[in-house]
Amino acid sequence: MNLAFEQVAIIGAGAMGRGIAQIAAQAGSQVWLYDTQEEAVRKAREAVFTQWDKLQEKGRLTAEVVAGHKSRLLAASSLTDLVSCDLVIEAIVERLDIKQKLFAELEGVVRPDCVLVTNTSSLSVTAIAAALKRPAQFAGYHFFNPVPLMKVVEVIAGLKTDPAVCVKLTAYAKAMGHTAVQAQDTPGFIVNHAGRGYGTEALRIVNEGVADFATIDRILRDQVGFKLGPFELFDLTALDVSHPVMESIYNQYYQEPRYRPSVITAQRMAGGVVGKKVGEGFYKYVDGKAQVPPEPPVPQVGEMPPVWVSPRASRRMELLQLLKDLGAQIETGASPSPTALTLVAPLGFDVTTVAVVERLDPARTVGIDMLFDDVATKRRVLATNPATRSDMRDAAHALFARDGKAVSVIRDSGGFVSQRVVGNIVNIAADMCQQGVCSPQDLETAVTLGLGYPAGPLALGNQLGPTNVLEVLFNMQTVYGDTRYRPSPWLRRRGAIGLSLMHEEA
Repeated sequence: MNLAFEQVAIIGAGAMGRGIAQIAAQAGSQVWLYDTQEEAVRKAREAVFTQWDKLQEKGRLTAEVVAGHKSRLLAASSLTDLVSCDLVIEAIVERLDIKQKLFAELEGVVRPDCVLVTNTSSLSVTAIAAALKRPAQFAGYHFFNPVPLMKVVEVIAGLKTDPAVCVKLTAYAKAMGHTAVQAQDTPGFIVNHAGRGYGTEALRIVNEGVADFATIDRILRDQVGFKLGPFELFDLTALDVSHPVMESIYNQYYQEPRYRPSVITAQRMAGGVVGKKVGEGFYKYVDGKAQVPPEPPVPQVGEMPPVWVSPRASRRMELLQLLKDLGAQIETGASPSPTALTLVAPLGFDVTTVAVVERLDPARTVGIDMLFDDVATKRRVLATNPATRSDMRDAAHALFARDGKAVSVIRDSGGFVSQRVVGNIVNIAADMCQQGVCSPQDLETAVTLGLGYPAGPLALGNQLGPTNVLEVLFNMQTVYGDTRYRPSPWLRRRGAIGLSLMHEEA
């Protein structure tokens, strides 16, 4: 076997180091596992051995293969045991001073051609390497937990990293069964950077009183296709992990509004309500199961009012066909009658703004999110404005639930829920391409493998239409007056001329 690295050391025997050691040994390397706590190394090796034994019991590995894996995973008692290694991977605490001290010690132990890498998720690779004598031999190698299952690794070049080092790390990732993506040394690299738009925008929606945690989770799962809602995800990862990352990236980008954290997570972290691991986060947990409040029932409505649809509604023909299929009495006049339920379907604007601009009676006006294909989604989302009458709200809810599809009714919000969350995700991804953080293809690969989104952010933007996403962002910036929503030049230019967001300039 021709491996890029035959002798590999992992420093740090926690969950991350243990996982990296497992896949490195499986690739055929001799792996030395080191930790300042010898007991941690012993437990880590036992845990990995148990994983291999289970795979053997299931018939996925032979006894001979398991024996070979175990023979290659060794315990190191000191750094001097690593003298023959040609790759050392650090997976210890996220503190710059401690990492710098460790690598300075390692330089005095290993061969001059040994490659040193950090598994940091949030610190600058260049900063860690700043005090090294051989920074050209240093890079970032960021895996995701659980390592054996998360099949992506970010290869990060510092300012002085030799490009040949990244080539070797990329080849070695493939030997370990992972896909390597190339990232510049920027805050959050690819995955943690691209993931900023999901949770932070959901938190802003809650902070505005638009909807509660469970409703937002349901909308983003059912309307867009995310596997977990943002608050389910926060509870799974735990706020004592997630919130510091949000603050770190925000501050490293000098308070860039697109990455602004929320007081909600800061307060909950301070109160120890951090997620599933402590039994309470955005949800309470009983026997490990989230206690999710039930959905509000569909209102019982007597005589249904006629329905009038704004001529400016997005996907107007699809909306009219949907209403026809639902058995609605549709008005076709230039303006609604005095008794009609008035429907608008804005992109980025809130219902209030549309009602005022179009001179509609706000008491009878309800908005519906039509950016997402109704046939493909499992949920419809309606929005009221502050003046919407309860009978009109209930009539709209009952009407759109007639065919059994779930309906969520939220308070007024520029961009509803999904428009503003997806718009933010696409915008941040586009700006990463504009900054040259990574290639569009590596961004898509990293996000789909590292975050499990239903599609990469650029592909998601292409599915919805770059022009539509651009309109959502422009209109949200008008509604909120917040530079957070200013479109990236990458998105603005491609959306304006109808190009794919994956398109790179010649």
